[in-house]
Amino acid sequence: MSEWMHEALHPDYAQALRVGDVVHDSDTGHQRLRVFRNGLFGRVLTLDDVVQTTEGDHFIYHEMMAHVPILAHGAARRVLIVGGGDGGMAREVLRHPDIAALTMVELDAGVIDFSRRYLPALSGGAFDDARFALEIDDGAAFMRRTRGGFDVIIIDSTDPSPLPSEEPSGPGAALFTPAFYADCARALAPGGILVTQSGLPFVDATLRRTLRAFRDLFADPAAYIATIPSYGCGPMAFGWGTNGSARAASTDTLRARMTAAGLAPRYYTPEVHAAAFALPGYIAAQV
Repeated sequence: MSEWMHEALHPDYAQALRVGDVVHDSDTGHQRLRVFRNGLFGRVLTLDDVVQTTEGDHFIYHEMMAHVPILAHGAARRVLIVGGGDGGMAREVLRHPDIAALTMVELDAGVIDFSRRYLPALSGGAFDDARFALEIDDGAAFMRRTRGGFDVIIIDSTDPSPLPSEEPSGPGAALFTPAFYADCARALAPGGILVTQSGLPFVDATLRRTLRAFRDLFADPAAYIATIPSYGCGPMAFGWGTNGSARAASTDTLRARMTAAGLAPRYYTPEVHAAAFALPGYIAAQV
């Protein structure tokens, strides 16, 4: 009999992936880390039986969280990632040759060691790039004390509690609070951009809570979306906050910046970038 991994992150919806060979299964003390092979998605990384990323579709998530703010900004030099221990986000950020320094804050060193060994294609050598600096720390604590000056901040965090009637809970809960977002806003350089993983609007209230906070912090609070197959039940949303005018960049400008950076993304295009901010009605109602 085939084994199936059942992800039941949401109270009324679940998805299942067939488990082929189990590549690794361990408890880091913070969470259960598992990698297994699936016929559709290749190697799949789960934390406590919740899909974090897969070899098959990770590029969509990582490209849209990295390239949208960096190309919209146009002159980003310092970038901060909170979370992102699999290294995929760092890989996409460091594809931009003008990035001078990337800091990544990750709570669990075990995730990074694990990813280096079992999912090396995701990081693609990013952990060894001279521009990369790693901080093993609680993301909320780091943000409270950082002096900031970042051009782009990317919050690549695990999901909080998804129930619309609940406040965020779980290991990543502190990264979804108004106080944390205020610390992020303070850490941005003038014209800087904050983007956040904001859940699946069809099944949870993360985006609504995020944008409620962003409206008090930014002149341009917004959201954009991407469809990522392994994150089921509708498109994923990303929160966007800036006090600059980066969202006004034209597709021609974005294309010129992409070409100058030598990027060849598999999902991101300037047209997709612009269209991602055109939200379906049920998502726009939450913004």
